[in-house]
This record gives sequence, structure tokens and C-alpha cells, in this order.
Amino acid sequence: MSRARAMASSSSISALLSPPTSALFSSKSKISSLSFNKIQPFFFFKQKPITPSTISAAAANSTFILHELGLSESQIDLLFQTHPQIELSSTESLNRRISQLRSLRITESAISRRPEILTSPEFDPLLDFIQKHLVGEIQQEKLERLLISTNPSNSIERIHLLLERGIPEEKLAHVINSVNVGKVFDGMQIRELEEVLLFLQRFGSPEIILRRPAILNLDLQTQLIPRINFLIDLADGEESAAATLIRKLPGILAYTVSHFRSHLNFWTSIGLTREQILKMALVYPNIFSVSKERKLKPRIEFLTQCSLNTEEIFKFLIKAPTFLSLSFEKNLSKKLGFLIKIGYKHQTKELAIALGSVTRTSCKNLQMVVSLFLSYGFSCEDLLKMSKKHPQILQYNWVSLEKKMEFLIEEMERDVGELMGFPAFLGYKLDDRIKHRYEMKKESRGKGMSLNKLLSVSTKRFNLKME
Repeated sequence: MSRARAMASSSSISALLSPPTSALFSSKSKISSLSFNKIQPFFFFKQKPITPSTISAAAANSTFILHELGLSESQIDLLFQTHPQIELSSTESLNRRISQLRSLRITESAISRRPEILTSPEFDPLLDFIQKHLVGEIQQEKLERLLISTNPSNSIERIHLLLERGIPEEKLAHVINSVNVGKVFDGMQIRELEEVLLFLQRFGSPEIILRRPAILNLDLQTQLIPRINFLIDLADGEESAAATLIRKLPGILAYTVSHFRSHLNFWTSIGLTREQILKMALVYPNIFSVSKERKLKPRIEFLTQCSLNTEEIFKFLIKAPTFLSLSFEKNLSKKLGFLIKIGYKHQTKELAIALGSVTRTSCKNLQMVVSLFLSYGFSCEDLLKMSKKHPQILQYNWVSLEKKMEFLIEEMERDVGELMGFPAFLGYKLDDRIKHRYEMKKESRGKGMSLNKLLSVSTKRFNLKME
């Protein structure tokens, strides 16, 4: 075929999607917009002459529609030769299909890769469903892959299966946007996908699928089952514990069994039991995602240098698990600098405990907390004593701290220095605890009441005393 004829065929597809009165995909869309190289493979054929006597009534209707879209006689003839099924399409079906493709913004390039989408009835259920339920939600790239790279019957069958197994219709686009479309909607047998969905129901599906749709990309026999079995074994056979872990972090299933074993061996090598490792994982499942060499080993070594034994390391990590994953350069090193400046000594338990506390706050907030105490007349030595007694004061929001200190001074008419003896005052909620109890007690006890007795007693005991 000549280059000119191939380019004319290219123009026919372009015109189907870009009629002169409404250029849908580009304000500069033209009949010749597709390149010869993109379309050329579809047009190496031996032409058959078309004469008026051989055009059927259906072809006449199709010709009329294509004329209305702005195609010339020669372009229509060439399109009929390359895709003869269009010649036999009814006016209604061809109009409907073109309208659908326009509304879905399917590109000319996509159509050129699969021209049968213009006429094949197999696409009807899939296109109808997408047009009614997924327009505006599904990513254009994923939409085109669904239409161009999969069997439409397979795709609609798997869509209905996902809906039947609990995926909400409004979340379906999220799932499609997040998975390997070719594999999940075409590559897997429908039976295989159903087995995956049924298996995952035991561990929290469909919620875990909605949180991590890429789980559906995994092979049931070689990936999902071995990985989940490892977690069940770690939980001493308790499937419910493994399910809890998976629900907390569905992405944990992305790790291989060898990866799990490597991390398990590391933790057992420092003396932790499998039960302790499971407890740590349930508190912070991301322990399996932390690099052993870059983070785990040097940080456990730091805690060991601070004289923490195995049991103390376990308790530390239960309270401050993000210590394992935070950036050293951008986070932990700066916090260590603040702690050293206010008086903490290197390689001490007090330093480790304080660092564990400040993992729960930002570097900026820690700086503001220190500045706030200094502005109220406390020295670094005072702050050191208070934080050793109540390490949490270093992690509280500085704005909240300031409000409590102002209430202590202005409303309760107390000296801010009383915080040295009872820094835990700063940990109670201002409105629900401090103000409420103060208002309840100030008439009977006066303004000089013990802060410790006012706040530390349980709500039940406090209410009994008020009766």
C-alpha cells in the first residue's frame, strides 16, 4: 500500500473521534492527526475495489454516518476495506459506539491499536458499565488498558465478581487504578481470582483489598499463602493474630517469606522471643519494612550502648517504635542535639528514654517546647530534671503547653515553678480535666490545693468525693 493511502486510512479513524463541529480530544485535532508509523501495520492488505452495486443497505447507512462526520468518499472506502465490519454496522449501533468512545475520551492512538472496538458487540457490556459507573473516577491510562489490552468479556466478568465479593461500586475505580489491569482483569482465570478473594476474606477482605488493591496482583499459591502462613506461624498458629497484623498493614503481604525470615532472625539474634516480636509487629507492622543494615542494626546498637538490656529494648520499642524508621539525618540527629544541649549525657538510659519520647513529635515542636520553658524562666537544668521525671513533656504540643501554663498562672494564681514538682500537670487535658476539676474544687479547697491530688486521682474517685 502507498504511504498516501495509509495516511488516508489514519485520517478515517481520526475523523471518527474528531468531527469538524466538535474536536473532542484537542482543539487542533485534524483528520490527519495520527502518524503513519502508528497506523501502518493495520493497512498492509490487498485492496478490493468497491462499487456502488456492492454496497448493501447497511453499508449505505454507515456511509451516511461517516459522511456526516466529515469523511470523504475515498476515506470511507478505505475504512470499509480495512475494517469491513463497519460497513455492515447499523446506524444506531455505530452512532452509539462513537458517542460512547467520545464520552470516555478514548484516544485515537488507542483506537488505532484496537479498531474492532468500533463495532464489536463484545464491548457493549463493558462500555455501558464504565459509562454509567466509572466515568471521571478511573484513570485514563487504566481505562484505555482495560479496553485495549484485555478481553472485554473477561473484564466485565471480573468486575462483577469484585462487586459480588464486597468491593463497593464507588470504590471499584480505586481498585482498577491500583492493580495490574492486564493481569487481574484478563491474565488470571476467573476461578483463580475468585479463589484469591475467598482466601482473603479470612483475613479482612474486602477492607484489606481497598487499602492495598495491589494484593490482587499476587499469586495465591506461590505468594499469598506462603506469606500469610509465615505470619500465622509467627503468631504460634493464631490465625486471628495474623489477620489483625494484615488488617493493620495490608502492604505487609508485599514482602517475601525470605524477607520475613531475615528480619525474624535479626530480632531473635538480639535475644527477643517470637512472642515479643509479634507484639512489636502488632504495635508497629512496619518493623518488617525497615532496612536491617541501614537502620535496625545501628539503632539497636545505640540502645545497647545506652545500657538497655534485651527486655528494656523490647519495652522501649513498644513505646517508641518509630525510632526504628525515622530518618537519622533529618530527624533523630537533630533531636539528639537538643537533648544533649539541655544536659542529657551520652550513652545513658535517660538519653535513650528521652529520645524515645521525642520520636512522637517534630523537630520544630521540640525546639518550640524548649524555647517556651526558657521564656517562662526555666533553665536547661530545670527542663532536664522535669523531663527525667516526666519525659512526655518534651513531646507535647507547645501551643497546648503554653495555654496550660497561662491557666496555671493567671486563673489558678499558682507559681509556674510548681511544675518542677508535678510536671505531669502539663499532660492533662485543659478543658476536660484541669479546668473542670479546678472549678469543682476551688470553692471547697481554695486556690492552694495540691495539683497532684486534684488531677491524678481517677475520674471515678473524684466523682465519689464530690457526692
